[in-house]
Amino acid sequence: MDDSDATGGGSETRADGRAADHPYAGASDPGPEPAATARELDAADPLAEFADRFRLPEDALYMDGNSLGPASDAALASLDRVVDEWRELLIGGWTDAEPPWFEYAERVGDAMAPLVGAAPEEVVVGNSITVNVHTLVGTFLDELLAGNGPEVEGYAAADGTWGSGSGDAAGGGDAARPAVLVNELDFPSDHYAVRAALRTRGIDPDEKLRAVESRDGRTVDPADVEAALERHDDVGIVYMPTALYRSGQRFDVPRIAAAAHANGAYVGFDAAHTAGVVPHEFSAAGVDFATWCTYKYLNAGPGSIAGLYVAERHHGLTPALAGWWGHEKATQFEMNMTYTPAGSAGAWQIGTPPILATAPLEGALDLVRKAGIDRVRQKSLALTDFLAALVDARLPAVSVGTPREHDARGGHLALEHPDAERLSLALKERGVVVDFRPPNVVRVCPAPLYTSFGDVVEVVATLEAILADGAHEAFDPAGDGVT
Repeated sequence: MDDSDATGGGSETRADGRAADHPYAGASDPGPEPAATARELDAADPLAEFADRFRLPEDALYMDGNSLGPASDAALASLDRVVDEWRELLIGGWTDAEPPWFEYAERVGDAMAPLVGAAPEEVVVGNSITVNVHTLVGTFLDELLAGNGPEVEGYAAADGTWGSGSGDAAGGGDAARPAVLVNELDFPSDHYAVRAALRTRGIDPDEKLRAVESRDGRTVDPADVEAALERHDDVGIVYMPTALYRSGQRFDVPRIAAAAHANGAYVGFDAAHTAGVVPHEFSAAGVDFATWCTYKYLNAGPGSIAGLYVAERHHGLTPALAGWWGHEKATQFEMNMTYTPAGSAGAWQIGTPPILATAPLEGALDLVRKAGIDRVRQKSLALTDFLAALVDARLPAVSVGTPREHDARGGHLALEHPDAERLSLALKERGVVVDFRPPNVVRVCPAPLYTSFGDVVEVVATLEAILADGAHEAFDPAGDGVT
């Protein structure tokens, strides 16, 4: 449910779609006294109390939670508990910890399932997000080779070998080697993994990695995804982000899933930039598979374990990257040489889960559950509305490169300026932590669990002062720095 859907019954509705009595009413119009408006919004904010549960530097404004979320008391507590279990139980932790480490990944996956609109058995934590792209895309490429892909009229399924058709709708592609449809604005790691999955199956990625082009360099029109599917009848997998990492554009998951299936393709998503800040309904949308990291909006710590989703209808498949932790639990320790995949998303685990990289996620998820993912989304939209309105009013040299429509916006804003890299360095020097993405984007993320509307006012005021005195011009571009 987006903020625009939570207007309340019978109340007067404002121009921004919020009811007059909505806690974030007025977020789109800071007025002549933004600081006063921010105080009113913060006083009415039902999530304001959560900020005290995070460990944030006192001398900085942290606006980079779309890259790495901060530590919370709850995440540190669950980590400390598991460290104590390791110290006290040693190997006994696999059976005697609470919960036992042997089933920890499944238990944490169960807790995460409601955030993506899935049944508990459809979600598990395991591996890293890029490893999950390798195994999930590879699994469904293998299914296409076996002839088990979605049926499409006029296109013959493979039967264990690939045909050599053109893959062009005009030419008729008789079971040609399948293409994977991505987009040119994806996070690069996704392309690396997809290309590797194609290459290891004897498919030339230069020919079969098809990228939907952007019309404006910022966003991808869903109509262009649909047009690409109609133009190429060899697309076997559509793999898209739920939101673009640079501009923050949110994708229409149900629309893309429906288009993929209508054209005989599986559909998967990279939800790294929406998990924990945007509610999803993967099961209802018919998504086949998805993966995401947990160190951004889920605040589980650097390098924390990834999440993955596989629709129930695909359970029982043999994963492309099989490992002993994906074996069915009942016979895992019989050490059989024949692999029997778990009958759930747990089959796509590979090696032993890193328990210390999983533990903080348990506590972090508890905070998101208590806040409520719908309320998190409402505040996120209100904060980015407020930020966009202030940029429009106070920073004429800066433009917002993120879509204004709520349904098309993730959790951060892309602020565009020709000297974006220098601006990001100047902001950090003054205690505002943001990041830069080439060629011209300062990403600003007012994460809803620990950011106030007053913080947003201060960020814009700092940026305004930097631009007014040209302070950013004194900085040399970092080039190879980590942001």
